[in-house]
Amino acid sequence: MNEPAVHSHPPTEKVAVSIQLDPDLLDQLKHLTNDPSKVIEVAIRQWLRNQSGREDELARTLKRNPPVPPRGEWND
Repeated sequence: MNEPAVHSHPPTEKVAVSIQLDPDLLDQLKHLTNDPSKVIEVAIRQWLRNQSGREDELARTLKRNPPVPPRGEWND
């Protein structure tokens, strides 16, 4: 009866991964943060969840302008 309603999982340990990055890209990351690995981790999480929004920006539908009334029917 004293069991918690929500089971919490212990925090998982981080795993060290070696990746190769373009030096210019790494320099840009270092300008943003002192911990580039955190930026990379967040980007991967967003990519896996499809939350990057980047594809949405490329596939946006344009807002249509209201139709122009025929000549002579302008409301000045």
